Amino acid sequence: MPSFAEIVRTHTDLRPDDVAWLQLLQADWQIIADLSFADLVLWLPDRERSGFWAAAQIRPTTGPTAYVDDIVGSYVPRGRRVLLDQAFEQARTAREGDPEWRDEVPVRVEAIPVVRAGRVLGVIGRHTNLLGVRTPSRLELSYLQTAADLTQMIANGHFPATGQRSDHADSPRVGDGFLRVDGGGHVAYASPNAQSVYRRLGLSGDLAGLVLADLVRELVPPRRRPDEETLSAVLGGRAHRDVEIGTDEVSLIVRSIPLRSHGEHIGALILVRDVSDLRRRDRELVTKDATIREIHHRVKNNLQTVAALLRLQARRIDNDTAKLALEEAVRRVGSIAIVHETLSQAVEETVEFDDIADRLGVMVTEVSALTGRVRVRREGTFGALPSEGANTLAMVLTELLQNAVEHGYEGLGADETGEIRVAVERRGGRSLVVVDDDGRGLPQGFSLEGSTNLGLSIVRTLVETELGGHLAIGPGSGGGTRVEIDVPQAGT
Repeated sequence: MPSFAEIVRTHTDLRPDDVAWLQLLQADWQIIADLSFADLVLWLPDRERSGFWAAAQIRPTTGPTAYVDDIVGSYVPRGRRVLLDQAFEQARTAREGDPEWRDEVPVRVEAIPVVRAGRVLGVIGRHTNLLGVRTPSRLELSYLQTAADLTQMIANGHFPATGQRSDHADSPRVGDGFLRVDGGGHVAYASPNAQSVYRRLGLSGDLAGLVLADLVRELVPPRRRPDEETLSAVLGGRAHRDVEIGTDEVSLIVRSIPLRSHGEHIGALILVRDVSDLRRRDRELVTKDATIREIHHRVKNNLQTVAALLRLQARRIDNDTAKLALEEAVRRVGSIAIVHETLSQAVEETVEFDDIADRLGVMVTEVSALTGRVRVRREGTFGALPSEGANTLAMVLTELLQNAVEHGYEGLGADETGEIRVAVERRGGRSLVVVDDDGRGLPQGFSLEGSTNLGLSIVRTLVETELGGHLAIGPGSGGGTRVEIDVPQAGT
């Protein structure tokens, strides 16, 4: 099914500002479909004005649909649907006296011109499944009257509004709570759901006849409501926007759509939604995230304490082999601490590993006797990695860099320098990490399987068991040593 943008680009000559107007309309037309109990289809004229293209479609959530199948992308030539032609040419709403029969379902059809700055951009077809029609209640009559006002505004070029748009992803819908206020801001009608919402806020009686802005001033403390100008404009029905109000226990989003069916302000449609549970879950998530970050922070501190104790112990040991083993343990613990430090500053349980890899390179070279003479250069990007995979990869990378520094550049002259290249390539769901140095290379007869080096044993175990990958070590293309790690991206 083609998108709205594709249909506009391929079949129409609408200007960018006209397209923006139609997109604003689509942002709000679910409200009109629900108030009308009807499907809406946006028809746009083609470049030659020989017919109309169905560019968008919306179904009601308050009643049965008249269109089981999607019709976006379909074409209707001029003359086949007279109502579309009349609405477009005469810039007025056109209605059929008798219903259409579609799949044995009677459907009432109306065509509403979409007007902007005196020009008709397209036509909205409103299709009501009459099988769902019964003697209307006061709620349904209020819905239909408000829908009629909104469609009249569309035909007059007064809707959609071009001012501030809603910034709430959980903006209220018609079924959440519906109010109709008159030109003075008095509640003319409130749906049962709207009554319930305001009673949770503290209202003891009915909403009918009350000034909505005054009621909110009475029930909501100043710190939980907008400034007075915004409060009066939105709840008085004169500003097209929404606000969030509430108490310490209840949170509401209130949305106002001013009504100007014939150019004069006659009142407003007010939609209200109780989002108390959503806000409570938001607070719980924020608390959970803060707790997780604090845990990572404390783990990092504990690891740094362990590293400090190991370093202190190493200074008190005269045995060079034991001292070297403790220093290697300090580096391994430090690599894990870097990951937890990064996680303590992150919102998600993932980390951008590039920063960690760069810090590991600095850490390994700075604590060696070759500070300033061997540098680590990264090529490519690791991307965001989950915490568990980041810890494992950090230990692997630390061991490989440490081995390269210790064994690849042993005996490096005072005026000589070296470079270790860490290259990352992601393709086909896998990551290839290459650690390539220009040092002295592998010893004669080296075999990974026969190696007794503890660092390489740790690397091999972590790569194969924790990351589910493969490890290969061999001579570099220009001398030195080349280590390749091939792991699934999900594993890292």
